[in-house]
Amino acid sequence: MSTPALSPEPAAYLADAVTRWDLAAHATGPADRAAAEDGVRAAYRAAGLPEPQQIVWFRSPAQAAVAAVALAGDPEARGVMREFDVLPPALLELDTGPLVRDRVRTEPWERVRAQAAAALTPAGWAAAWEFVGTGFWPRVNRLVSEIRRGVGRLAIAHAQAGTPDASSGRPEPDDRTRPAEADGKIEALLRRATLDAVLGQHDAPWLAFFDALGRASVVDLTPLSGVIQVSREAGWWWPFERVVLMCERPSEIHRDDLGRLHRAEGPALAFPDGFALHAWHGMPVPADFGAAMADLSAPRIRQEPNAELRRVMLEHYGFDRYLRESGAASVHKDDTGVLWRAELGDDEPLTMVEVVNSTPEPDGTYRTYFLRVPPWVTTARQGVAWTFNLTPEQYTPQQQT
Repeated sequence: MSTPALSPEPAAYLADAVTRWDLAAHATGPADRAAAEDGVRAAYRAAGLPEPQQIVWFRSPAQAAVAAVALAGDPEARGVMREFDVLPPALLELDTGPLVRDRVRTEPWERVRAQAAAALTPAGWAAAWEFVGTGFWPRVNRLVSEIRRGVGRLAIAHAQAGTPDASSGRPEPDDRTRPAEADGKIEALLRRATLDAVLGQHDAPWLAFFDALGRASVVDLTPLSGVIQVSREAGWWWPFERVVLMCERPSEIHRDDLGRLHRAEGPALAFPDGFALHAWHGMPVPADFGAAMADLSAPRIRQEPNAELRRVMLEHYGFDRYLRESGAASVHKDDTGVLWRAELGDDEPLTMVEVVNSTPEPDGTYRTYFLRVPPWVTTARQGVAWTFNLTPEQYTPQQQT
């Protein structure tokens, strides 16, 4: 079978789709609830299902995940979630019926995907997916993973601070002390519940791929039209037979130049109910981490018990500055430079070679550099040679620049 051209210009279709869906994936602010609900109903009709009897809105995936477990988990799971009193009683009386995610999202998704696979050669598929998979998909997938992890860790605390829009009441926080085993069970239940969600705006990478092929007349997007509409207008949603749990989009999102969640002060991702993720260049951090970074000192870095956070602090503070201010030891000196070592508690020691550029600056001064080397390095020459992937014996520069 010949592969149809993605006429007139496949690159243009794909590039345009990625641009538009990237905006959708990272959109913030209130959902267009009416348009999203119309999309839900269309998705149910396309799946051959009656329209849902009720659509309940939540202000974050954390709230909705709590509701999904409390309403439709196994008896033990429902009991665990309901003990925390984080949902209004009226919501707990809803008869959701079984989850219908496979019929509403997975099956039409697979039909469209099968059309694409049949129409494109393997090389054509790879070339088309490259527009999406090289950068867009990893960024969004990382964001989804962080939200899932955050829901598992923080959902209960944030659900206690607010209730879904379906209720005018607010439950009292649960002050009971919980054993670690119970917290672990709750975290597992909530993270598993996020796997049952349709990801709405965060299904954007695949939808960009399908959208481009649809505009090029390679696939028929009709089976997914309702899902696509919801994804343009809202966040995550849980489709049950009679009830749909729907989420607002984030109220704010902050990223670094690589697209990773990042913010020095305040949450990097926040939802209207207060559920939030704090991150530093993509790494989850405590809520007060940004403030700590603004007031760093060598003793504060040394006292940080978390090795990962300590490494981030070191990078931000500056390795050479830390060496100067931490009482690091000069352990070796030769004609190549000075080897320094600073102990870092339960982490490997900070080991660096201080070298002086042999070429003067325009003002006649010579710039000093610090090169981080492995902790097993014992001489300055060995450290400098390592940076060139050489042995000390092989490192014999004829001219330094």
